[in-house]
Amino acid sequence: MTKAVVKIGGKQFVVAEKETLMVDLLPEGTKELTLDALLVIDGDKTTVGTPTVKDVKVTAKVLEEEVKGDKVLYIRYKAKKRVHKVNGHRQKYSKIEITSIK
Repeated sequence: MTKAVVKIGGKQFVVAEKETLMVDLLPEGTKELTLDALLVIDGDKTTVGTPTVKDVKVTAKVLEEEVKGDKVLYIRYKAKKRVHKVNGHRQKYSKIEITSIK
């Protein structure tokens, strides 16, 4: 099974074919991605790119846009002052599926 390391939105992911990922929100209207591989693992053989591996492309298709992630709560609190405030945030993601590693 071939795996590759790709960079999407400033983050690196280890991906394999037919795998689904939640990545940072992609620009609207994006249907398919072609990514360069930074590293390729094919069984016992590992190929490291400088900075990318030549002749290896990873293609992915966007399944869903603007999927909301889990709610993250954060609290601002000051001891002995009766000051506290609770805020929340839900990050938006894009759901993609890796179609091929060539």
